[in-house]
Amino acid sequence: MASDLTSLTLAAARDGLARGDFSSVELTGAFNAAIEAANPSLNAYVVTTPDQALEMAAASDARRKAGTAGPLEGIPLGIKDLFCTKGVRTTACSAILGEFKPPYESTVTSHLWRDGAVMLGKLNMDEFAMGSSNETSAFGPVTNPWRRGGGDNAALTPGGSSGGSAAAVAADLCLGATATDTGGSIRQPASLTATVGIKPTYGRCSRWGIVAFASSLDQAGPIAKTVTDSAILLGSMCGHDPKDSTSLDIPVPDFAAAVSRGVKGLRIGVPQEYRVDNMPAEIEKLWADGIAWLKDAGAQIVDVSLPHTKYALPAYYIVAPAEASSNLARYDGMRYGARVEADSLTGTYEGTRAAGFGKEVQRRILIGTYVLSAGYYDAYYLRAQKVRARIADDFRKAWEQCDALLTPTAPSAAFAIGERMADPIQMYLNDVFTVTANLAGLPGISVPAALDSQGLPLGLQVIGRALDEETVFAVAGAIEAQAGFTARAARWW
Repeated sequence: MASDLTSLTLAAARDGLARGDFSSVELTGAFNAAIEAANPSLNAYVVTTPDQALEMAAASDARRKAGTAGPLEGIPLGIKDLFCTKGVRTTACSAILGEFKPPYESTVTSHLWRDGAVMLGKLNMDEFAMGSSNETSAFGPVTNPWRRGGGDNAALTPGGSSGGSAAAVAADLCLGATATDTGGSIRQPASLTATVGIKPTYGRCSRWGIVAFASSLDQAGPIAKTVTDSAILLGSMCGHDPKDSTSLDIPVPDFAAAVSRGVKGLRIGVPQEYRVDNMPAEIEKLWADGIAWLKDAGAQIVDVSLPHTKYALPAYYIVAPAEASSNLARYDGMRYGARVEADSLTGTYEGTRAAGFGKEVQRRILIGTYVLSAGYYDAYYLRAQKVRARIADDFRKAWEQCDALLTPTAPSAAFAIGERMADPIQMYLNDVFTVTANLAGLPGISVPAALDSQGLPLGLQVIGRALDEETVFAVAGAIEAQAGFTARAARWW
């Protein structure tokens, strides 16, 4: 029974709970058991809260009995370790936060609990969300549930920074998970694990109570098993928050209703600049298949140009580290988190930061501090912001010709742990297709659509107009239906 319950989609579990086929306590118990069995192999969770989960589930069952069930009543979820959870350790998977237990709840997670969801625990991630492979975590890497075919047992990365979220969903260790996306950290791991991940429009989800990386780029979103599941979760996560000055005061549409809307009459843009050098033939083929599927479903395909795409990655790797160096200045060992005692204040700062921050975080803080320093601010940061404005303009012009864009999500399938850590530039190239949506603040979704020759999943990305998640979900729903992708990771853990 346990494995049957954990393999349900969120929508199916919600229906089963409503019919009384099983209780939230039974469902949550099944997930607690699955996590206990699988986590030593996968390392997806860094904190598990089985007792709290069962208490929340019992309270949920009582609400359902009383006729006051919420939209996510009794649904067990995993929470990325970037979201502050009251009384439950939150470290952004960095040693510098030590055993920090927030005295408050992030807005996004409080929305989920308001709607009846149950917390299973905190999910592993790249330290401060800086990484594309979940290898920079202070708690060690997450192992992708997927393996290459042909008896190759190499441990693969689930992508990053939301690697724990993607792996937990792919391995049936939660019905859905919260995640964040600064340059592709929801969509790239979703592509590498055959899950669905959406980054909504900047400002849709409150950033309050989420540990900051790059404030003008960070946005929360869900990773789930299906397009419908991700739409259900996003509907609960969104909403105006006066505590976040960038939160948009606009109604939250019925995202789930948009999934089955169809694409008849929609114009789907194919940006020529996304055809990068040395793109694997399998990703070219997947893209061509995606175009054919949407045409078959009644959409019109339009070639569009986003001429400044080639500057997106360099601009991102100036803007994001600059904002990170400013945001991470608060970690000094004085008010919270870990502290390395020294004879002087400066010595305490230096010792705490040297011991607390990992190599990748240190690298990005140094880059960011450099590009913001006197004499370099105009040459780097200001110029990158101008490029960012041009990239947003490219999209504005494209929307005159099309309603959504179709691209690959990531330049490759999952790669082995340790394979790309030696070369940061090669690692940064994982964001080549995703980062433009962050720079322009647009919604983007990754949908699993095919397996490569080694049996590993590949995803297609849909990017939409600002605040037009409904069209993004409609196109994603059509791709999901046309692709008929049902492959699951073979259980080895």
